[in-house]
Amino acid sequence: MSCVSSLCPPSRTISLSHEEFFVSLELIVMRHAKSSWSDPCLSDHDRPLNGRGRASAKAIGTWMKEEGYQPDQTLCSTSTRTRETLDQLELDTEPNYLEPLYHASEDRMLQLLQNRAKGKSVLMLGHNPGAAFFAQAILSKPPKSDAFSLFPTAAVLVVRFDTTNWRDLRFGQGTLSAFIVPRMLLPQT
Repeated sequence: MSCVSSLCPPSRTISLSHEEFFVSLELIVMRHAKSSWSDPCLSDHDRPLNGRGRASAKAIGTWMKEEGYQPDQTLCSTSTRTRETLDQLELDTEPNYLEPLYHASEDRMLQLLQNRAKGKSVLMLGHNPGAAFFAQAILSKPPKSDAFSLFPTAAVLVVRFDTTNWRDLRFGQGTLSAFIVPRMLLPQT
């Protein structure tokens, strides 16, 4: 429990910096979970998740809830695999399905975030290569990790920004809060 100077004896007083009072924005960037290639007649947009993808998305959803990552809103590609990933996460969030997020570049992802995001925490659910490039570009200091560079299926990056307006976001401003991939959560077979 922290003390504020008027409520604590002088020996227990602590000073709080500007950052501790500043309400920041939180972005959760996620690539869709593993999809199925079993039906060659399906278009890329219509491919569903496979069994591993469903298990991975459920594990990520459980991790997000346990860690307290609860987005107010989700900006989600319209593809079947991104929609199914969102369903498997089992989050209480307002979904916004955006056709331009389907295979969007990192620049387009930033534009969509700036123009469509609302609330304090937003989940952006999309595809590679855009998601991987976006994750690298949005952070002030990306982690040196092969998994991060590849941004594999169902990878999740949580980023904080010292701003209160999504329109003010720029590449290179984010601070890493968390990064996880399903293999960190699931038993390896």
